Amino acid sequence: MKIAYFMDTLPPHYDGVVNSFLHLIDTLEKENVDFKCISSFMPAQEFSWSHRVFKVFSVPFILYKDYRVGIPYFNRTTPELDNFQPDLVHVVSPTILGIFGLKYAKRRKIPVVSSYHTNYVSYLKYYGFPERIEEVGWDYLRWFYNQFDRVYAPSPTTARELQNQGIIDVDLWQRGVNLDNYSPSFASSELRSGIGAEKKAILLFVGRLVKEKDLDDLCEACSLLRSDGMDFKLVVVGDGPMRDELEERMPDAVFTGFLKDRALSEWYATADLFVFPSTTETFGNVILEAFASGTPAVVVNLGGQADIINDGFDGLIAEANNSYDF
Repeated sequence: MKIAYFMDTLPPHYDGVVNSFLHLIDTLEKENVDFKCISSFMPAQEFSWSHRVFKVFSVPFILYKDYRVGIPYFNRTTPELDNFQPDLVHVVSPTILGIFGLKYAKRRKIPVVSSYHTNYVSYLKYYGFPERIEEVGWDYLRWFYNQFDRVYAPSPTTARELQNQGIIDVDLWQRGVNLDNYSPSFASSELRSGIGAEKKAILLFVGRLVKEKDLDDLCEACSLLRSDGMDFKLVVVGDGPMRDELEERMPDAVFTGFLKDRALSEWYATADLFVFPSTTETFGNVILEAFASGTPAVVVNLGGQADIINDGFDGLIAEANNSYDF
């Protein structure tokens, strides 16, 4: 079996999509599945599979300068794929690169599937686009995804949303985490004492610092807690365009920047509560990572992350965009 993947994001860029793909690569290598990635990014040689990546020309994404949109040259990318001779094409992004992968598979009569990772349409309102543009967005996504043999969604909520929007042949592709990487045993008294939280609860957020994570709600919720006399320490792991604003609004919080591997795992295990106000998630890998670390979570009732929580048992589900309830 040979699989060609078309995805705009790979290390050194990290997000939930990349993390899911890195887990998949581990399985592909263990099962000796041959694969090639067509991408806008070229991972460092420290990755054992970096030689399997074919980097295409790309331009910065208009909303995020750190993201890039691949624009593959037909006369370079097509021969690369023909030499590889894939048995299956898997398209990850509904972008120009994804359209290229879809059309290549159709021309070569190769089975082609896609996985839905990002709720792009829900992002539009955060950047000033009028509501009617969301309808245009769903029109495009219907046109795009209904050309695939199968579309994989990461959560039941996301699968239902796609089906309700008229996207057919949707199936569930659930996620997991490597328990070798996340464990309560990674809790660090040094981290706790280092931020002066020996006798305080540590609240943890992990993710990109962007508008669509509903971080305004997190700021307001923390302000409400402090006004009620709650003594806690908020730790924010991640980076993004909102960081300066968040540091100004939450001067008592600890901002670590982007972390991965053991440095990230220690914060998950050290925290007392994971807090995640985002309403735009298709799944929420970070919730599973927190659970694997023995840390309960508070999320909201809009998005795929609510499927993970057993409300009142391993976490709490608050009303979306309600800072007081959160």
